[in-house]
Amino acid sequence: MDLGGAFASLINWIQNNFGPLLDGIELVIGATIQGAKDVLLFLPSWAMIVLFTVLAWWVASRGVALFTVVGLTLLEDVEFALFGMEIAFGMGLWEFAMQTLALIATATLISLLVGIPVGIWAAKNDVVDAIVRPVLDFMQTMPAFVYLIPAVVLFGLGAVPGVIATFIFATPPCVRLTNLGIRQVSEEAVEAAESFGSTPSQMLFKVELPMALPTILAGVNQTVLLALSMVVIAALIGAGGLGDPVVEGIQQLRIGVGFEGGLAIVILAIFLDRITQAVGEKAGASTQPTTG
Repeated sequence: MDLGGAFASLINWIQNNFGPLLDGIELVIGATIQGAKDVLLFLPSWAMIVLFTVLAWWVASRGVALFTVVGLTLLEDVEFALFGMEIAFGMGLWEFAMQTLALIATATLISLLVGIPVGIWAAKNDVVDAIVRPVLDFMQTMPAFVYLIPAVVLFGLGAVPGVIATFIFATPPCVRLTNLGIRQVSEEAVEAAESFGSTPSQMLFKVELPMALPTILAGVNQTVLLALSMVVIAALIGAGGLGDPVVEGIQQLRIGVGFEGGLAIVILAIFLDRITQAVGEKAGASTQPTTG
């Protein structure tokens, strides 16, 4: 049985019969990416660095804020005079970094809009859970490069197929940890809510989701980091962002360019990881279930 040929036929059939739907998806995702990029590049880089630093201090700690201001300044190309000498500081990758943030934000948003409801459904229905688990295993174990092929066939080159491939690769942790978080809600809390006459929707939104929130946010953290890990791969099909200098370094054997691109990705990854981790920790410390 020619499985590869059958899959190729399926992709061609989707392309031939769902053209308007694919065009609509491409339009919506493309507009979301462009909107996020416009917002991130609207203010000067120094103003955005101040905003991100304040966010890091407020959400995480002074240490994370210090790392943020130093790391993000390193992404910019700063020139200043010292004792009559012109000194250049930074890598000049600010615009690439903001493009990457726009791609990550779009892919993460789609992953959460799909992953959290599916995780809730799987937690409530064992049959759905049994169906979803092997699908998630497939999504996580399939090499990420493979996702690029149907994405390019259906959407062409550019940022949109990069976001689609990133969404497929980054969604499983969100589904799994949402499912796990709701299933781990204590039976005592559920029984107490039932004794007060809670409806299924009240049970979900006032008891289960608040108690599962730290676990769900851990899934969000993993989704963000997996989305960032797709940056270089997505750059191979024209998604742009910080993957471009890394790909350029590989193709042209420019070690310095590739190193700077990789270092910029590390800075962005640490910033996003610390912020999302801190949000999860605060949610775990402050969220209390209610009934009514």
